[in-house]
Amino acid sequence: MISGYTANGDRLQQLKAFDESKSGVKGIVDKGITKVPPIFVRPPEFSGGDKPNSGHRTRTQFSVPVVDLADTVGQRADVVAGVRRAAETVGFFQVVNHGIPKRVLDEMLAAARGFHELPREVKSEYYSRELPRKVKFGSNFDLYQSRFANWRDSLFCVMGPEPLDPQELPLICRDITMEYSENVHKMGVTLFELLSEALGLKPDHLIGLDCAKGHLILSHYYPPCPEPELTMGTSKHSDPDFLTILLQDQIGGLQVLYENQWIDVPPVPGALVVNIGDLLQLVSNDRFKSVEHQVLANHAGPRVSIACFFTLHLHPSTRLYGPIKELLSEDRPPVYKETSLKDFIAYYDEKGLDGNSALTYFKCQR
Repeated sequence: MISGYTANGDRLQQLKAFDESKSGVKGIVDKGITKVPPIFVRPPEFSGGDKPNSGHRTRTQFSVPVVDLADTVGQRADVVAGVRRAAETVGFFQVVNHGIPKRVLDEMLAAARGFHELPREVKSEYYSRELPRKVKFGSNFDLYQSRFANWRDSLFCVMGPEPLDPQELPLICRDITMEYSENVHKMGVTLFELLSEALGLKPDHLIGLDCAKGHLILSHYYPPCPEPELTMGTSKHSDPDFLTILLQDQIGGLQVLYENQWIDVPPVPGALVVNIGDLLQLVSNDRFKSVEHQVLANHAGPRVSIACFFTLHLHPSTRLYGPIKELLSEDRPPVYKETSLKDFIAYYDEKGLDGNSALTYFKCQR
């Protein structure tokens, strides 16, 4: 039995001490630890067994599809076909020639790392678990629900639909976050147009559902881990949004579950990783796949990644989301019931990263 899981009271005290330190995982690493603290250790049922290759690097011949956006006018049919294949089968693809300058990508990664490596007393001013806060630093949004904590710190920024006041952002990453946000939002609009066409709909259909109306930017920081085999950078999960665009550095560790095997998503210089979110699987009535993915902890590091989630999140909205009517027929009845974004996010957050898809809860009863 793992020390720290023997008594819930002891574990809760350890969680509170970690939370109240306001210094995240990096604060632990900075103390020179050589062992992973008990709150981060995966219980045996999360350490493989029925989960093939869980927590291990894979050596499969399969690779994540690459979509080239260099010519979305002259080669549009081919680009749409590539997006359709990736969205319907893997749920993940790498995008090249996306139009965001390399300088912007490099500066965004450097600024994110710069924030996480600020002195504790500076970062702690942003530390919060308050849902309404638009800019907050934290570690493990589901810290008190999860069976084990992930080896990751995050800076969470709500960039839209209401424009974020740049003064709310930390100075070290303020200007580049605003510039990156503008660039990645434009890329998101392009992708939603291609995804709409991939469903056989007009290019503006998903935009009309407000899929690109709001977005969040999460700057993740994965410190080097002394015992990476005992924990995870990010537990197995799917994303509670319409679409995610990920910028990752060259450390690696991202894996996607495909045909019951964990597949590495290796860093490609200049490329961005795109994955379908739960809400897009819901509105596409399972045409598109929101697949589970995870990040391995690593001796090397820190690993830095920037995730852009396209979702209205907690922005007030009366719109209900269900399968798009044009995609339904007698042979293709709705798989999901309608839900508001508020209810979907509330369920996802309450559930935490427990390894189960939030979509199951919203399926129609047969």
